[in-house]
Amino acid sequence: MSDSLIFFAKEEDEGMRLDSFVSQNCEDISRSYIKKHIDEGRVSVGAKIQKASYKLKNGDEVVILPIPAIMPDIMPENIPLNIVYEDSHILLINKPKGMVVHPAAGHYSGTLVNALMFYLGDNLSTINGVFRPGIVHRIDMDTSGLLIVAKTDAAHKNLSEQLSGRKIKKIYEALVMGNIKDESLTIDKPIGRSQKDRKKMSVTDKNSKEAITNIRVIERLKGATFIEAELITGRTHQIRVHMAHIGHLLLGDTVYGPEKTKYNKLNGQALFAKTIGLSHPISAKYMEFSAERPAYMDDLLLQLRI
Repeated sequence: MSDSLIFFAKEEDEGMRLDSFVSQNCEDISRSYIKKHIDEGRVSVGAKIQKASYKLKNGDEVVILPIPAIMPDIMPENIPLNIVYEDSHILLINKPKGMVVHPAAGHYSGTLVNALMFYLGDNLSTINGVFRPGIVHRIDMDTSGLLIVAKTDAAHKNLSEQLSGRKIKKIYEALVMGNIKDESLTIDKPIGRSQKDRKKMSVTDKNSKEAITNIRVIERLKGATFIEAELITGRTHQIRVHMAHIGHLLLGDTVYGPEKTKYNKLNGQALFAKTIGLSHPISAKYMEFSAERPAYMDDLLLQLRI
């Protein structure tokens, strides 16, 4: 059972179908394969096998047995890590742009997990299974910045509770198209899987979850705005989706914006996870960390000031 994935349904998941919940938490696995996995009795809720149509209740423990033969063994790789903080319980990494956080289809090597396995060996939490050891939360491949890694299951459980309780501070910096008129604003729009393109998220009332982003303007530039975005919730692509929704796409974002722009050379969105604040999972002491802005964003800022 150590390789099983365990998730807990929250209040906002109340009434969601089991297959939708599993799909939402296992985005790298196809929906058809997830349904097959459930039909074969490899997913339980509260230690009881349930059907794909089972409607979740707040607090339900969903256990997903290892999904066989869809990914190769994940191997340790000697990849340099930019470590911002480390103790015997947690690790904070400044992830570079272009690095995938954990193995998935098309990315079996070169990920943060491969690097962590080389650096820490078995000293990683096992709660998220063999493909995501130590991974408490994720950021996109083309987003750089801070990530928390758990070395122990106890630390992982506590950090997950802090995340679900909205007690972890997460602040990003981004460059967006156009001039945002307000100095600050709050975007409170639910986010769910796009009905038109399952690889994308969208602002929608259908099968969605509450999503809140606080925006503050740092600097107004030539045809763009440099902003700070604080995540109150942590939905997939939240900042990218919210900014697209209000008409201020992230520079370089070809998923939610046009495929060809003058910012294509960025190879992804201009988004940086700058600050994380948390209570240490063992000592409960509040800790806050900030990383240096990546060079490509500093260069872009200089160009846009001209």
